[in-house]
Amino acid sequence: MTDVIFNSSLDPYFNLAAEQYLLERRDTAPVFMIWRNSPAVIIGKNQNAYAELNEAFIRENDIKVVRRLTGGGAVFHDEGNVNYTFISPKQGANALDFARFCAPIIEALCDLGANAVLSGRNDIEIDGRKVSGNAQTVCGDRILHHGTLLWSADLSKLAGALKVDPEKIASKGIKSVRSRVANIRDLIGSEMSATDFIDYLFSRADAPARTFTDGEISGIKALRDSRYATWEWNWGTSKDFSAYRKARFGYGKVEISLDSYGGIITAISIGGDFFGQKDITLLEKRLVGTKLEFDSLNLLLYDVNDYISGARPSDIASLILSF
Repeated sequence: MTDVIFNSSLDPYFNLAAEQYLLERRDTAPVFMIWRNSPAVIIGKNQNAYAELNEAFIRENDIKVVRRLTGGGAVFHDEGNVNYTFISPKQGANALDFARFCAPIIEALCDLGANAVLSGRNDIEIDGRKVSGNAQTVCGDRILHHGTLLWSADLSKLAGALKVDPEKIASKGIKSVRSRVANIRDLIGSEMSATDFIDYLFSRADAPARTFTDGEISGIKALRDSRYATWEWNWGTSKDFSAYRKARFGYGKVEISLDSYGGIITAISIGGDFFGQKDITLLEKRLVGTKLEFDSLNLLLYDVNDYISGARPSDIASLILSF
């Protein structure tokens, strides 16, 4: 039976820690959790916070910044945005499967009268407007899938907090992020509050919702304080590299920063809004000491699809050599 959890905390540091805590616990029962955050920007695991965020706007509006476990792009949360999390055994070799987890959410939206569909890599849209972004990660034999549901969010703050790549906007044929997104409540003409919407989603679960136990709260708080509330995790130290390139592929943006000497890679960082099943730092370490030569890079990038889902070795080798 699914462990259905209502996480009533609005602390974004606690809430992101809660996901990791549930993902790594010994109990392997599937999880369905609903939660909300006070105003926060949640950035993807592989993103550069300084490049993705409007730091002055975030500081002036007291918006928290928290790095999550999953890849993908930065998203804005507030109390009008409802977040959901599924944790479940992965199925098959291709563990990253957005359609599997988005299906019940899309069905719930359609039953409210919305024309909801899965779009692109990881979005749910209603009448061409984005109302949900989704991301996934794998831990052992379990997969975590989470997503946003824009119900009654402050979209002006969403637009102000994020630095959206113009290439991403252009690829979707739109003028701005503000014209791309919309609140579900407005699109379907509902008068339900965000808490009413949460109750509706829980009414569709296959078990009653529970709250965290005292022991779970203690464990989550420890993880919150040691990782998710730290500057090191959310912003990190920034090394200055001598060269930088980026490219947008069908599977997301990939950014390469590197140092080299005598045609040999001495340091490399790979970032972006892509998804992957393995930690990208493992691939970075493998590439240090490699010749800046196509065949050598192509050979070492043989399993790049595990780190950047959808990528081919030749894609990343060519990007590295574009300096």
